[in-house]
Amino acid sequence: MTWNWQQADWPHFDYDPAALKPLEERFLKQAGGLIATCRHLPLADQTRLVVEILRDEALKTSEIEGEYLNRESLQSSIRKELGLQSEAIRRIPAAEKGVAEMMVLVYKNSLEPLTEAALFHWHRRLLKGRDLPNIGAYRTSREAMQIISGPIQKPKVHFEAPPATQVPQQMQQFFAWYQQSGDQLPAITRSGITHLWLLAIHPFIDGNGRIARALSEKALAEATGQATLISLAQTIEATRKEYYHALHATNRQLKIDEWLHYFANTILTAQASSLRKFEWLIIKAKHFQQLAGQLNPRQEKVLARLYREGPDGFKGGLSAENYIALTHTSRATATRDLQDLVKKEALRKTGTLKHTRYWLAVDPSSRE
Repeated sequence: MTWNWQQADWPHFDYDPAALKPLEERFLKQAGGLIATCRHLPLADQTRLVVEILRDEALKTSEIEGEYLNRESLQSSIRKELGLQSEAIRRIPAAEKGVAEMMVLVYKNSLEPLTEAALFHWHRRLLKGRDLPNIGAYRTSREAMQIISGPIQKPKVHFEAPPATQVPQQMQQFFAWYQQSGDQLPAITRSGITHLWLLAIHPFIDGNGRIARALSEKALAEATGQATLISLAQTIEATRKEYYHALHATNRQLKIDEWLHYFANTILTAQASSLRKFEWLIIKAKHFQQLAGQLNPRQEKVLARLYREGPDGFKGGLSAENYIALTHTSRATATRDLQDLVKKEALRKTGTLKHTRYWLAVDPSSRE
């Protein structure tokens, strides 16, 4: 069996740049829109969005690897790393603290040069508190680093990385290419090759996927001149099978058109998702401003809760029972409050009797 890194032309990847050009142009156009939209947000909303995106990215990049973390602990850790006040949590597990620290480190230093020392620092943060060898260093085990599935008695080997003795030299070649390619390759192409190349080397005992995704975002940040804040891990996690299929298609060859096409579309989807989040903050701020001074504390509390759920509010709509549970009020008061919110065009109503539901009366497709 011959793997990609064993090919005679390794690491000279083969692909058609012309096929990617429209996607690269779309990325730059959307990046400009994302930056412009962000500038319309008050600083408090910008900060809140940074925390939410970093939290969700930390959550999903771990879920891709089969590790399920606590959202509240992640958020508290991220806020602390950003120097923000956070709710007191008695004990934050090492896994949540570690990935949160790495995500913030990548975000803060997204435009700093990529070095071996920086990558080792990311790795130490990511695997904080883990009982593993070679944390903050390349793997050294003589055993083959393999990606396998199936029963122990008859495992299926999807990929085998270079032996540990080759990793330092392979990584020096990777670093040299990364530094030189910044002015030579368009954003998505460079980010996609960065991701694929690091996973092919698989330099660490653990954490390679999470670090590869962080490196992808760093490469995009360098192309746009600032941290991208896109929902990359969230988008990959939603189509995990496609992600692994596209990666596995490159395991034995250097022709990577399929991978780069998948990756480019994933980046654009992630970018559009973040843009919707930015635009939603503007929409809800305008909506709430229009209602200023017209709402009682119960109504303000419920609207704030609906805003946190996004443009669609509660899944299935807000019911009178939801309103009662959130405000601890009587049914009669809840009915009056809800009718008043509809009258003020804060909510819209659908259904009748027990099927009555309420939705935010905003149009998420427009900021006007």
